[in-house]
Amino acid sequence: MPTAQRKAAKSSGAKKSALKPKSSAKASAKKTSAAKSGAAKTSATNATGVKPKPGYNPVAPERVQEILARLDRLYPGATCALTHKNAWELLVATILSAQCTDATVNKVTPMIFSKYPTPQAFAAITPEQLEPDIRPTGFFRNKAKSVVGAAKEVVANFGGEVPNDMEKLLSLPGVARKTANVVLGTWFKLGVGVVVDTHVHRISRRLELTKSNDARNIEQDLMKVIPQARWIDYAHLIIHHGRALCIARKPKCADCGLETLCHAADKTWSTVEIHKDATPA
Repeated sequence: MPTAQRKAAKSSGAKKSALKPKSSAKASAKKTSAAKSGAAKTSATNATGVKPKPGYNPVAPERVQEILARLDRLYPGATCALTHKNAWELLVATILSAQCTDATVNKVTPMIFSKYPTPQAFAAITPEQLEPDIRPTGFFRNKAKSVVGAAKEVVANFGGEVPNDMEKLLSLPGVARKTANVVLGTWFKLGVGVVVDTHVHRISRRLELTKSNDARNIEQDLMKVIPQARWIDYAHLIIHHGRALCIARKPKCADCGLETLCHAADKTWSTVEIHKDATPA
């Protein structure tokens, strides 16, 4: 090839080579622009409260609604199992139910309510007089002090009527949030919190609705994901479920209507993936 032609070829090649990076740069710029545009769209989507399509989300509203719907079908009309005729009887029964089955409490309360039919009657006795009657419920000395103490406070401060206010209930001896929520929800139909007993604690963790082991934190977690209109029902349904199927040891997973929604680590039978962190405690 003549020298002139070789120089022309080299010159042409150099020009083409110089053009390639520009083309690449343009393509890169387009990708960057597209990425920014996509990020902007995602940011805008999040800002409007619409989440991008997620993977598994244990507290997704649709999952929570399905859990509630299935529990409704399993336990229609579920309510508090403690026998009572008024707010005072429910308060006493709930205090006695700590570390005790409702069935045992229901065997004890008819007799004590017959002997002491009103808060005034309970306020007039000593804890020592009540102890023998409630002994089957366990921790009877502390419970006797709580019941008699609560009676005295109800008579002295609330005119003999159980208050329908959380803070006032919490001022009574032996009354913590669980007891207050039971009375407010079951008797007064006020859903101001979620009852967290041993069943609600265990099953809410199995269902991954909370990761906490503290009752107060569990309640707060549940209040965020359960619709407030269902706070009262949720506890009743879960307590029934805990007694019937989702028991503490060897839950009856093969018979459970929630099985396909549950990824608990201690399942005895499963058709779905197990999540090792979904433990009862």
